[in-house]
Amino acid sequence: MAVDEALAEAVAAGTSAPALRLYRWHPPCLSLGASQPFSVADADFCSRHGVEVVRRPTGGRAVLHHHELTYLVAAPLGKCLGTRELQGAYAAICRALVAGLRRLGVDARLAEAAPAGGLIRPTQAVPCFIGPAPGEVTAGGRKLVGSAMRRVGEAILQHGSILADWDGALQAGCLGLAGDAGLRAAVVTLVELVEDLPTPEALATALQAGFAEVLGARFEPGTLTEAERARAETLVRERYGSPAWTVERRWTVGGAILTPLR
Repeated sequence: MAVDEALAEAVAAGTSAPALRLYRWHPPCLSLGASQPFSVADADFCSRHGVEVVRRPTGGRAVLHHHELTYLVAAPLGKCLGTRELQGAYAAICRALVAGLRRLGVDARLAEAAPAGGLIRPTQAVPCFIGPAPGEVTAGGRKLVGSAMRRVGEAILQHGSILADWDGALQAGCLGLAGDAGLRAAVVTLVELVEDLPTPEALATALQAGFAEVLGARFEPGTLTEAERARAETLVRERYGSPAWTVERRWTVGGAILTPLR
């Protein structure tokens, strides 16, 4: 999470080029939305089962990062994304995800309507994948990709999770639920949609091609700059590596304790 934020800050400052980052998590991790109460996680269950817990810089609901691939887009608003509007930028990125997934034979689409019963509040102990919001990536009417965006200056940080498979017991247990029966029907995974599950490398290659197609982007392999790495390390110390942020939504800057407005 610190790397994602450091990249977005560097892009917003104009010191780094727009970035598409694709990565996996080890060990499994439950990420909470920036405004979610920590109580939505079953901390004891997570600890017993080797699942770490972190709080994202973006909003939304809890995501279990286990059998999935996470993407990050850090890009300036404007020409790069074809719009300065946040909703337009979000839509462009989701269209790129759809284009990439279709290269693998997945009949991916964008959700058009809110889920039955309305949108779910972040304080509810249900995961991000319980149902698609308008514009999110689905297949067969079920949610395949969960995404969240945050504005960083004149740039955006958007990241999300692409489900490859599903561990119902772990999904439910991390959120203190008795089982995943109420969740499973709302989601779909790549293992259900393609005959042969692509390797993470093949999935990453297809997604990169989808972004190139939709955004007209040309990609080059990259690594963190020294400044990005140093900023990420600072963010780990001040925020993402601290229980104060994960549990209480507080962090320190130069010794001062900051708490976001509620």
